[in-house]
Amino acid sequence: MSEYRRVLSTPGAVAFSSSAVVARLPLSMTALGIVLLVAEQSGSYGRAGLVSASYILAAAAFAPAQGRLVDRVGQAPVLWAGGAAYAVGMTLTIVAIHQGWAVPWPHLCAAAAGLVTPQTGNLVRTRWAHALPDRSLLSTAFAIEAVLDEVVFIVGPILVTVLTLHVADVAGLTAATAAAVVGSWCLALQRRTEPPTVAHDGTGRPPMGWHVVGPLVAVTLGIGVLFGSTEVIVVAFCDEKDATSATGLVLAAWAAGSLLAGLVVGALPGSADPLHRFRWCLLGLGLLFAPLPALPNVATLAVGIFLAGAAISPTLIEAMRLVEINVPAQRLTEGLAWTTLGLAVGVAPGAAVAGRVIDAEGASTAFLIPLVAGLVATAISWTIRPTNPPSANHSDPPARSVVLGPTNH
Repeated sequence: MSEYRRVLSTPGAVAFSSSAVVARLPLSMTALGIVLLVAEQSGSYGRAGLVSASYILAAAAFAPAQGRLVDRVGQAPVLWAGGAAYAVGMTLTIVAIHQGWAVPWPHLCAAAAGLVTPQTGNLVRTRWAHALPDRSLLSTAFAIEAVLDEVVFIVGPILVTVLTLHVADVAGLTAATAAAVVGSWCLALQRRTEPPTVAHDGTGRPPMGWHVVGPLVAVTLGIGVLFGSTEVIVVAFCDEKDATSATGLVLAAWAAGSLLAGLVVGALPGSADPLHRFRWCLLGLGLLFAPLPALPNVATLAVGIFLAGAAISPTLIEAMRLVEINVPAQRLTEGLAWTTLGLAVGVAPGAAVAGRVIDAEGASTAFLIPLVAGLVATAISWTIRPTNPPSANHSDPPARSVVLGPTNH
């Protein structure tokens, strides 16, 4: 646990990581909250899914552009403006749904809110990369964020469901909006740990490192397919076994496996070659789905899905490390956003394909989809050819750069 103590003793670390957790709650609350509110108001889950998809796809599509803007002007201006714009966008979305505005206004309002969703997960990882004096501790820092992501995805859906169904129909989305705004603005106030913006010497921005980021986006797209398909298959499997009430527990076991694995990885020394570890973790993630088509009941599924979940955090931690090593520090937020774009975009087709297979062949057979998605993603990972050696880091800004933004000194 010494690595955790060293990381969390970094000045300002607990404050900025905690703020980012609050700001990230909408990741697991908003899309579900939209579905619950639209279904409550209209009785149509089809319409609810379309409005929710408008929000999700807009947020994913604009994430790299927001990351590029952050790298150019700094985190604070984007967080202040983004928090305010998100509050306006979500308020309009809630009103449009609650008042029954005609199509396409709820969809457009949801998309507008998605466009300005604060990308605090990427921002806090960039902040860790700037704040940590010892680069070998970045794996531990990223493990902390991976674990907190799992906490968000365990707590958020429960919170938004209880608020929407048992307090008021708009309470869930209102709470998600408040969390995004308060968390973002709290993070914006912490200027001492904010990464500096950098001016270039007139030769343009440094290259992104697409030889790594490009294949990595394709890999994370496959992981997104794995995620999206698994959630739908678990729901269908439990329904087939007349155990619908156990769905939440099985999905919680999946998240718990990832959470515990993230804690273990964070306590270990960082890998000298994150690409090697990434490939093996990714292979394990795919292969752990191989036994699932043969599982006979919900209890064994919970065990199997827990084990599969244990490969998620290690895989994503190493993916973030690959970006940190191979993308210039001046474009790190944008680079991280491209990887999360792949994850987000892959979820919808994964869920759609799984639904078709479930209807035709049943839930057990559909578990072949995440298996294949994981193996294809692993194959693509072998096309990644980093130019930086495993020991490379971005601890120092380029000599030709001029610091424009806040620093720690």
